[in-house]
Amino acid sequence: MKWTVCPVGPIQANCYILEDEKTNEALIIDPGSEPEKIAAIVEEKELHPLAILLTHAHFDHIGALDPARDRWRIPAYLHKNESDWPSDPKKNGSAFFSMTKEVRTRPAEKTLTQENALTIGPFSFDVIETPGHSPGGVSFYFAHDQAVFCGDALFNGSIGRSDGYGADGLQLLKSIREKLLTLPEETAVFPGHGFSTTVGQEAETNPFLI
Repeated sequence: MKWTVCPVGPIQANCYILEDEKTNEALIIDPGSEPEKIAAIVEEKELHPLAILLTHAHFDHIGALDPARDRWRIPAYLHKNESDWPSDPKKNGSAFFSMTKEVRTRPAEKTLTQENALTIGPFSFDVIETPGHSPGGVSFYFAHDQAVFCGDALFNGSIGRSDGYGADGLQLLKSIREKLLTLPEETAVFPGHGFSTTVGQEAETNPFLI
């Protein structure tokens, strides 16, 4: 599996495009804005998207959700605890952010209800519940590729905010320490903003965790 990071929107949220090199099938993680920028990568690589995975439903991660679904006719996956957030600007945060319009999108077609293993086409991965930054935050762990896509739970040298709707700082720390830092230390961490890191690096050097 290969992946491309595509920072989008006014606060540069990372959209990830995962591709299977044998089939050219793809998954899109967190299409937050700039749908044409995302589509340009997909089309340049001649990929065939199968689904959209949402780490959480804040506006900067779902702003291009409807255009992506409509363009490729694919479903979106979102945790049940945020099932009504895509259509609610107050819950998804867009009502309070002056640099963007209020975001209202359709509900996700697929609801994540618990931690489990999923297979979508050639992609097999684990859904890990990592709430705290938001109540339905999840991470997608691809063990074979030693990679986890964790949204805004954990960053390179930092952690997610816990002052938004439904956030819980203690729960966030618990999620990071018990769900993410327990992954193999060589696991690459791909966050919702900024540069990638590794589990080992964050366990040793992240000032919010040591």
